[in-house]
Amino acid sequence: MLAADLPLLIDAARIAGRVATSFAGATATRWDKPDNAGPVTEADLAVNDALSATLRTARPDYGWLSEETEDDATRLSRDTVFIIDPIDGTRSFVEGSKTWAISIAIAHLSQITTAVVYLPLRNRLYAAAHGAGASLNGQPIAVSEAAISPASTMLAARPIMDPKHWGDGTPDIARHYRPSLAYRLALVGEGRFDAMLTLRPSWEWDIAAGALIITEAGGTITDQTGAPLRFNNPHPTLNGVVAGSGPVHGALASRLKTYRA
Repeated sequence: MLAADLPLLIDAARIAGRVATSFAGATATRWDKPDNAGPVTEADLAVNDALSATLRTARPDYGWLSEETEDDATRLSRDTVFIIDPIDGTRSFVEGSKTWAISIAIAHLSQITTAVVYLPLRNRLYAAAHGAGASLNGQPIAVSEAAISPASTMLAARPIMDPKHWGDGTPDIARHYRPSLAYRLALVGEGRFDAMLTLRPSWEWDIAAGALIITEAGGTITDQTGAPLRFNNPHPTLNGVVAGSGPVHGALASRLKTYRA
């Protein structure tokens, strides 16, 4: 069944894209989640409902983990689980920007097996399946092969450049930013940027799809200590993320104060 999951995810992403774009971002009803967890809009919930209807009907035996669904511990008893972010980059969506994404992944025994990151307003659909490579709009993609240098580019929030995070000074690398973590990872998989880095605890639904796109595009992704990523955890967070080609990942990860060789 896992081999047939990618077409399902692609179809679901396109359906979800039509639902999301039926809302005008700036006028969509929005509110803030408790405990400063960020904004949510009626579009997030509508996309979540559409994905749930499509995916859970097709695979009723799979577990479900979504940013916009109350977590249910029964997912921990399932070998295979959907991991969903209906709209990754809700602030971008509200502002009317085009850099928000729909992120859909499937984890089997803690590892991501299939993934889609879809940006409807940019017509960019990234997809990957374990052992089958990664693609953008159906064309193969690969991470950059360049070694780290001052010309290298990294997608990260500004606080990453604080020297307190680095054991041997802040790396000489050009920092860029995109609001969606899933899109950042996909851009590295595409080879448009050399690395992606976040040191904050990261929700699994922000990372899961992009993680497979990175590895299937020939890159490396770990948490900030260098440990492999595992998904469908009881508390669904990861200890930061470092991603890039093997050499760039190694050069950055090894300089972090949190890295453990």
